[in-house]
Amino acid sequence: MSLTRAERTVIVSMWSKISTQADAIGTETLERLFSCYPQAKTYFPHFDLHTGSAQLRAHGSKVVAAVGDAVKSIDNVASALSKLSELHAYVLRVDPVNFKVGSGPRGRGEVSFLSHCLLVTLASHFPADFTADAHAAWDKFLSIVSGVLTEKYR
Repeated sequence: MSLTRAERTVIVSMWSKISTQADAIGTETLERLFSCYPQAKTYFPHFDLHTGSAQLRAHGSKVVAAVGDAVKSIDNVASALSKLSELHAYVLRVDPVNFKVGSGPRGRGEVSFLSHCLLVTLASHFPADFTADAHAAWDKFLSIVSGVLTEKYR
């Protein structure tokens, strides 16, 4: 799967706005993740997962920074996130379902837990920018990111 020129333009354009609120977006994304998908908490037993905690803010910043690295290397996401993929697969041993995009229970494609939470957060922060085309572009881009993060599991 690859992005069209128009999709790349949308992602890069929105990223310039997202990056100015990266810490807040990262924190809110993780708060959504742990609220909507509490099973993800098992990978953070040493974290204070209360709303607004310092550890949640710090990790949220890392998550959004990784997305930023992928945006900056939009033509070679695999290279940009290779070390992160290895870390999650071999060291942290995070279940790939947390990143994977696959078929849902009704046969529809479903975005990963983390990607879904990020999409909702972006839509809430940038309602005017998060058009149907932007949603589709970000969904596709995050599917690429998710694929890279799970490729080391194969």
